[in-house]
Amino acid sequence: MTATEAGAPAVPASTRAERVAWYSYDWAISAFRATVITVFLGPYLTTIAENAAGPDGLVHPLGIPVATGSLFTYTVSASVLLTVPLLPLVGALADRSSHKKRLLALFAYIGAGAVIAMVLLTGTRWLLGAVLLLVANIAYGAAKVVFNSYLPQLAGPDDRDRISSFSWAIGYVGGGLLLAANLAALVVLGDDHKATVARWSIVSAGVWWAAFTTVAIVRLPDRPAVAGEHTGGSVLTDGFRQLWHTLKSARAYPLTLFFLAAYLVYNDGIQTVITVATIYADQELHLSQSVQIITILLVQFVAFGGAWLLGRVAVRFGAWRTIAASLVVWIVAVALAYPLPANSPVAFMLLGCLIGIVLGGSQALSRSLFSQMIPRGMEAEYYGLYEISSDGTSWLGPLLFGLAFQLAHSNRMAIASLVVFFVAGLAMLLAVPVRRAIVAAGNTPPRVL
Repeated sequence: MTATEAGAPAVPASTRAERVAWYSYDWAISAFRATVITVFLGPYLTTIAENAAGPDGLVHPLGIPVATGSLFTYTVSASVLLTVPLLPLVGALADRSSHKKRLLALFAYIGAGAVIAMVLLTGTRWLLGAVLLLVANIAYGAAKVVFNSYLPQLAGPDDRDRISSFSWAIGYVGGGLLLAANLAALVVLGDDHKATVARWSIVSAGVWWAAFTTVAIVRLPDRPAVAGEHTGGSVLTDGFRQLWHTLKSARAYPLTLFFLAAYLVYNDGIQTVITVATIYADQELHLSQSVQIITILLVQFVAFGGAWLLGRVAVRFGAWRTIAASLVVWIVAVALAYPLPANSPVAFMLLGCLIGIVLGGSQALSRSLFSQMIPRGMEAEYYGLYEISSDGTSWLGPLLFGLAFQLAHSNRMAIASLVVFFVAGLAMLLAVPVRRAIVAAGNTPPRVL
């Protein structure tokens, strides 16, 4: 067991089987992000919408004219907006319930089921595809809140960086393996079967998500709710009441909120780089789709080693310093993207490898460092706020990228503009008195910060 501040309950010791079960969910969910969101669904849904569009190239969800090329991104944005009020409530429910893994299973199976149902996405069924994407992305965020909230319950302060980083690394391997298998099918069957391969690749990610969620659920514990927190009402009523209490009481932890703001800024830069990388490769560097796909796979597997490596570095030098160092690498990577020569796949792949080294580690260590600053018994609620910062504000970077391109008419200037997120995020992170923030939340700081 791990000692805590005086009067606070200790973290129950977790078994190796429980930790492996937790890792299994990172393995399960990464397939959705890699195969569905990053590679296949965007182009496939756009093609379906184009089949249904009129001469003006528009479809009309709820009577709103939408360009077919914008349907996918608009649907993702809509799902993000819908999760903003939902995720903190999910966290409050998870913290009030004694059956946390049932909530994880509920949201995970809803999401996986929506992805599997995309087998019906054929012909002109663009609206079905948009609805299923909406459901899958919302369920993904809700399940992730519950999943992340397990971390403080499975590991003490000195072990969280290592466990979070290893789990993130495992996720990259899982997502990379399924993506590699699907891309191999695409190569073997050729462009004549491109649509069929895309549809069944999407379905395979849903099956993968559901199957490995089951592995996680079987062995994950149902940690009891914190004693004394219930008011005697239903879990749902308590959830709404606790959410309101959390939002009011969060002001008592300004240092935790300041770290959350810093994460909001630099993670928005990370997510935007991931989002616009293929646009930059295609329109500015004139690289083929095969080069882009190979680079995506390369990044997936380099990110495994990078997440593991940064986790080991954090054990020696602390998560706060390691995240700061990773942001310096991000600044260098974005700066190197500006002069990257066109028609040079090797240079693009090397830059992808550099990004892969810090991609998983910077996010995994942020997850574990934030867990140290959460008041005991409110893990899922605060991770609900964290997920909003993670996904709910990802429009800032794309907006800056789009404005920079519109003003400068240059993707190079647009990609260079993203450095502001890493510089500002690094400055904010360095201003956070991490040890004081952890103590203020009632927790014991790890030996090394």
